[in-house]
Amino acid sequence: MKAVIIGGGASGIAAAIKIKQNNPNFDVTVLEHLDDILKKIYATGNGRCNIANKNAEHCGEVFDFLSSLGLVLREDECGRMYPYSLQAATVVDVLKRQCERLGINIVTECEIKRVEHFGDNFFVYTNKGVFESATLILATGGKAQKALGSDGSGYEIAKSLGHTITELSPALVQLKSSNKNCRSLKGTRTKCLVKIETNGEIIGEEYGELLFTDYGLSGIVVMNLSTFINDKRLQSGQDKTVAIIDFVPEMSEDDLKQHLENFGSFAGILPQKLCSILEKQANGEADRMARCVKNQRIIITGTKGYDFAQITKGGVPNSELTDCNESKIIPFLYIVGELTDNQFECGGFNLTYAIYSGINAATDITTKLKRKEI
Repeated sequence: MKAVIIGGGASGIAAAIKIKQNNPNFDVTVLEHLDDILKKIYATGNGRCNIANKNAEHCGEVFDFLSSLGLVLREDECGRMYPYSLQAATVVDVLKRQCERLGINIVTECEIKRVEHFGDNFFVYTNKGVFESATLILATGGKAQKALGSDGSGYEIAKSLGHTITELSPALVQLKSSNKNCRSLKGTRTKCLVKIETNGEIIGEEYGELLFTDYGLSGIVVMNLSTFINDKRLQSGQDKTVAIIDFVPEMSEDDLKQHLENFGSFAGILPQKLCSILEKQANGEADRMARCVKNQRIIITGTKGYDFAQITKGGVPNSELTDCNESKIIPFLYIVGELTDNQFECGGFNLTYAIYSGINAATDITTKLKRKEI
């Protein structure tokens, strides 16, 4: 039996390895359009590869799978899991070695021209020839970080096979602002409560670390909230979006005014550069300063785009897939990873899903194809 996987990222390689683990006699081929597989892995976790999160659904299955390859993980205080070496290269090396040991055929610099389904087989037409298989896994990734392999081509393949795609946008990405104070505060970090207000309505909020930059806002709290930002609607004028920052959510305005009365400034609470900006905004008035601390409004003009995004929001809807990531439209077609409409917060949750969806599809494939052989 033959299985073809389009995409040599985390989900595709996990699927390939799991298929061969389940049935060594399967002929498994991975088609990758870059010159090497797993390039995006190198960029995760700032080069340390935050490969999973203990609090993510299906983390247990992913942990067991990685352990079966000899990859030892360590966990931080937030449940984020990394290779014990704290080097992404370790993960890539282990996965590549497994592919070689299991005899997985990897075809790089392979451009997909079209995919067709006739009878019981799939035909993938490429610049490296035509690949025929009994089952096909689409694991191309989304549109985030094109240089690392995610160019959005998988959405067109999925559509050509009858699937729909929900609205796409960059996610887990920094936000841009025209506010001059962001530039003045470049490099300043602070933990705070951030709310996203669009057209007068609060649509999301989160507490965490915020980083001011020359283009706007960054930090984990902003990355997580970026899922609520729609670039197209902002650029067309349909949406007016503001980030509302409460720099000290643990204290009320009255508490802050009392602190100001007692100590003359917020230097004992907030970074000095931020204190200076707030003092200028409020013109030294205690009431206004307390309000500025609790209700700082930063106009959002858009995101930093797909080139800076960690993931893509949107994709093939779950309603068109089974719990095993199999297409409800074409049997033995599986769609996994970022290509599906599944997005999660920062901290290894998305990579957990990518790997799990790959091994989930692989287990279903081997079970069904074994039945087919009998």
